[in-house]
Amino acid sequence: MCTDNMAGQKRPARLGCWRNAFWLSVVFIIWSECVSNVSTQSQSRVVTVADANWTLVLEGEWMVKFYAPWCPACQHIQADWEALAQQSDTLGISVAKVDVTQQPGLSGRFLVTTLPTIFHAKDGSFRRYMSSRTIEDIQEYVVQKKWEAVEPLPGWKSPSSLLMSGMAGLFRLSVWIRQIHTYFTDTLGIPSWGSYVIFAIITLFMGLVLGLMLVLIADCICPSRPKRNEDKPVVYVKDDGSEDEMDDTVTEEKRMSDLDNESERVSGEESTEEEGGPVTEVSVGSSEQPQPEGASEGSVRKRKPQGSNSPEGT
Repeated sequence: MCTDNMAGQKRPARLGCWRNAFWLSVVFIIWSECVSNVSTQSQSRVVTVADANWTLVLEGEWMVKFYAPWCPACQHIQADWEALAQQSDTLGISVAKVDVTQQPGLSGRFLVTTLPTIFHAKDGSFRRYMSSRTIEDIQEYVVQKKWEAVEPLPGWKSPSSLLMSGMAGLFRLSVWIRQIHTYFTDTLGIPSWGSYVIFAIITLFMGLVLGLMLVLIADCICPSRPKRNEDKPVVYVKDDGSEDEMDDTVTEEKRMSDLDNESERVSGEESTEEEGGPVTEVSVGSSEQPQPEGASEGSVRKRKPQGSNSPEGT
């Protein structure tokens, strides 16, 4: 009986201990949630800028920090940056941060090459902050308007320019290619050289497609003009006769040249015979020998010398 009474008394005591422990755990969880909410509210004054909302910095006055979680220098100024955000209302500015590991497009748009990098923005005009990164120096930079002595970024280098928009796209593309390369090598087990070959083939194919598109666009904008056929003069050769007639003409000309040569020879003999004695004229073309055509006009008379046996001499 005594044993049963003692056991009955211990059982409510244990239940009470478990009840108290449960309520203590509930209170601890609620307290931790409140502390985390307070810390979250305190950090919420630093605006997280991404590709979707980066145009917020084009209006008003901003101090924007580019950082990476693994960067020691970025971690060193984190506390001062949070303190600056707490005083943002007093200073009349907004404080923002950009994680370059999560937003590669913005790092390309602002052409960030070193970490941490701080920019001062005033109504879309950007200046790079190059002074000390302590909270006091940053406050003086804003309050005393030291940023007016700093030359703003030129128009072509402004984050809102077309060139920097293209740079943002290239940075995003590089990260996308690196992720695909990691997927090929780690997930699919393709060797690195195989991944490079795949990218090379894709690059060549895309180059051919883009070249074809450029040619089509050029043809649409500046269509090629049809070539005009120039009228070339045509020389027509008149055929005066057949080959037989041409041969006859050549033969006749040859005969005429022979007759001319003969007449010259005969004239030379006449000049020599006039000194020696009388001669008789003999026609070259006799009835016994047929004369060629046209020989009547070009006939030549030939003088024959009178010998001693002639009738006149006897």
